[in-house]
Amino acid sequence: MDLYQQLGLKRGASEDEIKKAYRSLAKQLHPDRNKDNPNAAERFGKVTAAYDILSDKDRRARYDRGEIDEEGNPKSPFGGGFGGGNPFGGGASAGGARRGPQGFDPGGMDPDLSDLFEGIFGGGGRQRQSQSQSQGGFGGFGRSAPRKGADISYRLSVPFTDAALQEPQRVKLGGGKTIDMKLPAGVETGTKIRLKGQGQEGPGGAGDAIVTITVKDHKFFERDGDNIRLDLPITLKEAVLGAKVKVPTVGGAVTMTIPKGSSSGTTLRLIGKGFTKKGGGRGNQLVRLMIEIPKGDKKLQDFVSGWDAPDNVRSGLGV
Repeated sequence: MDLYQQLGLKRGASEDEIKKAYRSLAKQLHPDRNKDNPNAAERFGKVTAAYDILSDKDRRARYDRGEIDEEGNPKSPFGGGFGGGNPFGGGASAGGARRGPQGFDPGGMDPDLSDLFEGIFGGGGRQRQSQSQSQGGFGGFGRSAPRKGADISYRLSVPFTDAALQEPQRVKLGGGKTIDMKLPAGVETGTKIRLKGQGQEGPGGAGDAIVTITVKDHKFFERDGDNIRLDLPITLKEAVLGAKVKVPTVGGAVTMTIPKGSSSGTTLRLIGKGFTKKGGGRGNQLVRLMIEIPKGDKKLQDFVSGWDAPDNVRSGLGV
């Protein structure tokens, strides 16, 4: 496909159309959004290369005139390039010296082609030729950028409460380097955090460190999305008469009021005591009351024996 087709356009497209087409394709094909699709990454590279040329007025004009190819390399005006023989029809002399047109012998040296390049590409041909010699190719076209070093993967186990509160984590990287890493809002098991420039060194700079998070289980907290659930044991007296009790949260203990006549399974809510949300704010802590009945309490047994309990409390279940 030519460069216009790479962007889904026809020749003669406007600058705005080129820019709009590139932005749309770049969003769809960006490697960060297609980590498991190597074809998308390859297509992204081709689309970007096409945009690099077509967004440059001078290079686009040269491409439209057929002076450069899809990679930005100048096309040979002689159809065969300069590699295999003298473009001026001469050839080598018997003594090995290269001859110019009409048998002109430049003294065994290659002819100065700067005037020719000026005629083909306009002014500045000598400068372009000099650049091509120092950079490889013509003005560096076709030269691939130095590759970055490889990314390095790490796994980090994070305490439940640290994850809920976004507490910074100390990470030990390769080579013994240690850094403090902030956890993102809404962090959960499987969250990947990219640390720029903390990977393997390479000619084009260091790669990245990719840290995959595992949130540890807690002995009595349980996560429910952005909320935290807790089963809270209470006494029969607290349930019947009501009480103010201390309740653990990820940020420390708080006081909560238990209403009179509470039953096991009643769920109370502590606002803003859950996980930090991706969109800001925090979830809640949902506290389920669980009445603990002591074993072998003689007074309680005597009380219940003389107590007229309500009629069938399971009637709502159809039994």
